[in-house]
Amino acid sequence: MSIYDRLLTSSKTNGAGYFVLIDPDKIAAAALPSFIEQATEAGVDAFLVGGSLIVDDSFELCIKTIKKHTNVPLVIFPGGVMQISKGADAILFLSLISGRNPEHLIGSQVLAAPIIKKIGLEAISTAYMLVESGRTTSAEFMSNTRPLPRHKPDIAVAHALAAEILGFKMIYLEAGSGAEQSVPDEIVGAVAKYCSVPLIVGGGLRTPEEAHNKVRAGAKFIVTGTVLEKNGSASLVKEFASAIHGK
Repeated sequence: MSIYDRLLTSSKTNGAGYFVLIDPDKIAAAALPSFIEQATEAGVDAFLVGGSLIVDDSFELCIKTIKKHTNVPLVIFPGGVMQISKGADAILFLSLISGRNPEHLIGSQVLAAPIIKKIGLEAISTAYMLVESGRTTSAEFMSNTRPLPRHKPDIAVAHALAAEILGFKMIYLEAGSGAEQSVPDEIVGAVAKYCSVPLIVGGGLRTPEEAHNKVRAGAKFIVTGTVLEKNGSASLVKEFASAIHGK
């Protein structure tokens, strides 16, 4: 079974899937093994690895450490072309369709595709859509693109429909790391209503209740990252997993 099919199965079985994003720059290597084991025990469905800035060799070390301490799928969430590794199970092959910067629409993808093909890494084509969050996020700044207006769900729907017609396997609605506000439920609901492509929602989610609301609105997968960097307790991970899985 492909990683993509495995993720869809977990979402269907649990009501929604829960992804934990690991930024190698923001978690101490010594703390990673215990966190991964605790998160696995808490019911995380996949680990995402990546970041807008990775300043040393911590990316590969992080992947090796995670694989050593869990059987849960490890999927790269790349912040750049260099964030590719044969040690991962899959990669979200992102195209930033909310922006008009050709580098992130197709340029980086052309550079990455031959490498991904050569190492045999499963690529999950994902339409990446940044949504206004109340302040400039790392993703917005580094990509040099404007996010979608948070009060205009029709614009988000139009982009998502284009992604579906183009054949993307997933749509990722992103408020950004450390976002002041998460993606509005209204946008999540509108995209889920008009598109059949599985919907990932992340950025700015601070409470399990807020995550649960995104699932009720139509999200198939929820991503948390920053909130766990600040308070990565096993109990909080379990609370998020329970809220997202509807238990």
